[in-house]
Amino acid sequence: MINKYVAMGLGALIALAPVVASVEVAQAATDSTSMASPATGHTGSHRGHVRRKGNTSAHRARASAHHMHSMRKAPAAAPKS
Repeated sequence: MINKYVAMGLGALIALAPVVASVEVAQAATDSTSMASPATGHTGSHRGHVRRKGNTSAHRARASAHHMHSMRKAPAAAPKS
């Protein structure tokens, strides 16, 4: 009976070894890239990030104004058949 449990334990160990190894590799890859790219996804220099980040609010304001302007227009009349 004990041999049966030992065999099942070894079988599980052998079956799950590749899964554990792949998780460790994925974790190592995540750790090494987390230092290079913060939560914002930026991987370049700080100066370039600041330069591009300054345009974000202007872009959002322009897009919002464009959207509101297009919403002001009267909807097109439905074609009569």
